[in-house]
Amino acid sequence: MSQQFGRSRQVRWRRTIVLTGVGGLAFWLVNFAISLTPIAAEYRAGLSIAYFPMLLQALAAGLVIGLGVAYPLQRFFDLIPPKSTVLKAVVLSGAALLAATVLIEVPSKFIAITASGVRYFLIGLLFNALRFLALGVVIGIVHVRQRAGLET
Repeated sequence: MSQQFGRSRQVRWRRTIVLTGVGGLAFWLVNFAISLTPIAAEYRAGLSIAYFPMLLQALAAGLVIGLGVAYPLQRFFDLIPPKSTVLKAVVLSGAALLAATVLIEVPSKFIAITASGVRYFLIGLLFNALRFLALGVVIGIVHVRQRAGLET
């Protein structure tokens, strides 16, 4: 019995790692696409953000956020309210977006930057909303496929 429990735990962690990877990749790809726009160039210039370190930081952040969405989705699947798996993942990524906004964006834009803080806050919030949404949708889709593989 304990072997079966240990095996199911290993399978859950493997699936969580896969979900974390695809979510982090989706986050990074949306970040990369956004970074090519003129508004992103203005945003980086206004906040003195270097391009290549920003890309690496986005990948790391995507993986951390992906884990923060993937693990609870796997572990507490039945406790998350929506019936749709993709919506469950989007709800979790929305909660992560809310936490990141309150803990990181608000202090960094309103305390450190006084002149254009509101403008940069709104631009950053839009960028984050797109990145977090992509992460949630991709994790939800891959999770649906993982569960379909379990049932066959």
